[in-house]
Amino acid sequence: MKSVMGMLPIVFALGAQAASAATANVTVERQSPSIAVTDQILGMNLANWFDPTQAGVAAALKTGGITALRWPGGSASDTFHWQTNHECNGGWADPKATFDKFYAGLVTPNALDVAVTVNYGSNLTCTGGGDPAEAAAWVGYALTHGDKVSHWTVGNEVFGYWEYDLHTPRHDATTYANAVASGYYPQIKTANPAALVGVVVQPGWTPEWDPIVLSKAKYDFVEYHYYAQGQRSESDSYLVGSAAQDLATQIAAIKAELAAAGHAETPIYVGELGSVSSNPGKQTTSITQALFAGQALGELMNAGVARATWWMGFGGCSDASSGNFSPALYGWQTFGGYMVFSDGTPEYGCTSAPVTPLGTPLPTARAFEMFSNVARNGENVLPLTNTGDASVRAYAATHGAGTAVVLFNLSEVKTLSVKLTITGITSASDVSMTTYNKAIYDRSMSGVWAAPLTLDRGARSLPMVVYLKPWSMNVVIVTP
Repeated sequence: MKSVMGMLPIVFALGAQAASAATANVTVERQSPSIAVTDQILGMNLANWFDPTQAGVAAALKTGGITALRWPGGSASDTFHWQTNHECNGGWADPKATFDKFYAGLVTPNALDVAVTVNYGSNLTCTGGGDPAEAAAWVGYALTHGDKVSHWTVGNEVFGYWEYDLHTPRHDATTYANAVASGYYPQIKTANPAALVGVVVQPGWTPEWDPIVLSKAKYDFVEYHYYAQGQRSESDSYLVGSAAQDLATQIAAIKAELAAAGHAETPIYVGELGSVSSNPGKQTTSITQALFAGQALGELMNAGVARATWWMGFGGCSDASSGNFSPALYGWQTFGGYMVFSDGTPEYGCTSAPVTPLGTPLPTARAFEMFSNVARNGENVLPLTNTGDASVRAYAATHGAGTAVVLFNLSEVKTLSVKLTITGITSASDVSMTTYNKAIYDRSMSGVWAAPLTLDRGARSLPMVVYLKPWSMNVVIVTP
């Protein structure tokens, strides 16, 4: 078999000799579908300080397979007043980033699902805590105008000292829970009985926050934020090898908290997800963050998470003056950033960044693009066993009558072979494999942001051996 552009070796092999050479064995239990899959984990944050009306933004989201958005941002949510498009505490909202323009420019063209974070931190006069009536008016406005918003979360990370909060006392679990229970929840439900109202959780932040909020507030879902690393403490080995699994541990902790509070079936929404909590460096534009993002999507799918939005789609660039550009981190870029699609020229906040057309998918966007072939409504997670080389990670789901398997090679230097077995299936009418790997990413050294490569091999016998290039994410679609 010929390679594709010199970057794909023989990726499928057949026969006993090839099978015996496999360094890992992945067996998918096709007869045992379990957790329902949702495409709502394929989400992005956008902030009100980024102009959503720019040509190319909506198209980029579509290319990346994005199905969900969160708005108007993170901490800006607790200073932002939607009716006047202004912020307290010196914050700034782009004049073109009104709710109406955000919705008309991005949501309607792509039929995206929307989550809104309402202001808990400040009232309209910036003299006290957030006003539930302002939030309820927003909910009513959206309903009247036919703007479908599926999730309304009260506040952003309001447990944290960094968050703008004019309540007395500030960042207090009981104050927050009571404000939701007696103000936000009933007033939002009055404005739209179908609206889903959420509260923020952060297991382990303080001993009392989650238990108090989960026992005293009223809510339809909980929202959690996960950043794998702190600023300037980035590690490629941790991000690629363990960070997504630590996310799964945190999700399990939230489930345990909800069960203890008597709300075991409450949906979990991961409202923010990223590799570093502040001052993003070159790791954020590298293959390493893409491998983390892909595995994170697999863990979210396996955990049955209801919705997730990566921080963030556009905006948030940094350079060596603030971010980590250590030579110990892999990558070729002189800029990093929270954005996973290029902001254009210059990158938002990075005047020294190279010329990159607005909307260009960066590596992490490619992980979402590939996973959009797996995280589809109506499908189910498939259990699997994965033995052999620990550098292989695997996730699987139904794909109509077929099977989708996501395989990761976490080795930076070795090509690995995987014997793939799907129980009850001995042949396939078609097998395709899409890959994004270190060699493809390395083309960005010369300014080429190359797309994943797909190879279709037609009919195949199973089990079969799949070869995984170093540091790669691979989606194998097996059609019976």
